[in-house]
Amino acid sequence: MGALDWIVVIGYFLVMVAIGLWSRGRIKNIADYFTAGGRMPWWLSGISHHMSGYSAVMFVAFAAEAYRLGLTVYIWWALTIGLGVGIGAFLWAPAWNRLRSKHNVKSPLEYVSRRYNVPTQQLMAWSGAALKVVDIAAKWVAVALLLQGFAGVDVWLGITLVGIVTMVYSVLGGLWADALTDFGQFIIQAVAGVAMFIAVAAHFGGISFMWEIWDQLPPSHSEPLSGQYTLIFFMALFLIKTLEYNGGMWNLAQRYMAAPDGAAAKRSALLSSGLWLVWPLVLFFPMWAAPLIVPGMQDNAEQAYVAMGQAMLPAGMIGLVLAGFFSHTMAMVSSDANVISAVITRDMLPRLWKGATRMTAEAQLQLARITTFLFIGLSMTIALTADTKGFVLKVVIALVAATMGPIAIPLMLGMLPPFRRIGPTAAIASIVGGLGTWAVLYILQVNKVEWVTQAVIVSWPLVVSAVLYLAIGFLKPERSADRDALVDSLQSDGGAVDSINEGETAKPTPA
Repeated sequence: MGALDWIVVIGYFLVMVAIGLWSRGRIKNIADYFTAGGRMPWWLSGISHHMSGYSAVMFVAFAAEAYRLGLTVYIWWALTIGLGVGIGAFLWAPAWNRLRSKHNVKSPLEYVSRRYNVPTQQLMAWSGAALKVVDIAAKWVAVALLLQGFAGVDVWLGITLVGIVTMVYSVLGGLWADALTDFGQFIIQAVAGVAMFIAVAAHFGGISFMWEIWDQLPPSHSEPLSGQYTLIFFMALFLIKTLEYNGGMWNLAQRYMAAPDGAAAKRSALLSSGLWLVWPLVLFFPMWAAPLIVPGMQDNAEQAYVAMGQAMLPAGMIGLVLAGFFSHTMAMVSSDANVISAVITRDMLPRLWKGATRMTAEAQLQLARITTFLFIGLSMTIALTADTKGFVLKVVIALVAATMGPIAIPLMLGMLPPFRRIGPTAAIASIVGGLGTWAVLYILQVNKVEWVTQAVIVSWPLVVSAVLYLAIGFLKPERSADRDALVDSLQSDGGAVDSINEGETAKPTPA
């Protein structure tokens, strides 16, 4: 990286901090901090949803898989998310918004105590928060590896630098800062991604490289599913990503909650779906062509995108591409930090300390900022002490993808009318059974048991969780008038609205 590249990167960081400082003035209470007070335009909500869904992991772990295996990474990753979010635009996006507008919900788990019970909410909160802190640690490692590859910066320094900048604007500006930086980051990434695409097209002599490169690559690179990514893996991941990106990943539910109404939330989901189907293609085509430009990197494919940038881009553009990497990671981390703060302050802490329910609005806002700071700090600590070799892909697939299903199934299906009879017994069994299955399989995988493949470790916890939820739920129905009323209220924008004061627990909706 030259001086111009560093100027671009430093300028990017300064803009992110400035947005955080400006957004601080828009935050008056925790409703503003966690859900933007329901005033976020649908297009901003949609772009923020898209940007918060992926990070520098794409340019490290997924770019490595694109280099090694070709087309398959788009099929099992971006395509599953794009289709899943499109489905969720009709099933879940409006429902999340109505939880805020009708029931004054500020945390994605705040409704779980009413839909099931408090133990279900607490189990989901603690397990999900633990999962997220490790997931975000992988994101820090991913972006630090990119910074090391481009600029020779030590991994620990990269984690510290990006983490502190993210911490500043997240703590100060809440969800407004997250969304506004997401938009700015979307513009930066668009310019950087298109620049790389154009550079690769120019290298091959035109846009025709998109269909001509496949004849020069191994035949397996054009197969939709190849290597360890089988049809079973694809089907399992499609179900997981549908649940995860429609609110199972809690920070994405916040984007729908922040829209003005259910119809706006639906439009934001459709926008995000379209971006997921199209934009990753622009980013992946250079990586599919990378073996022809920077060959011989199979053993170090996590640095392939770095090598492409150094080979193809002029001074200044490398800094912009690196800023694009930062943008994805910082977007995801800041939104995760915000939602974990919401879960801690709204769902976990009041069960541990009764004083949390009697705090003033100002004290609640201060507590939200403290928990955001601590969450980011803890994730940075894990990243700084982790063995970075293979850490990113292992966490993203073997841990996050495999355990997201069991946590998300009761949360997401509980919002839909066909599952209204399913109660807390089935929900708790589903979470415990799914996570327990993953733990056993992970131990077997570590001990190199041959039949425990990537497809098995991702699909089995999901299947066990779904079977337990449905079987126990229908064999032992726990239907109640309050639960029916809650589920019914999420199906349209009209109807009665709960009157809930700031800091109080939700009151039952009349049956």
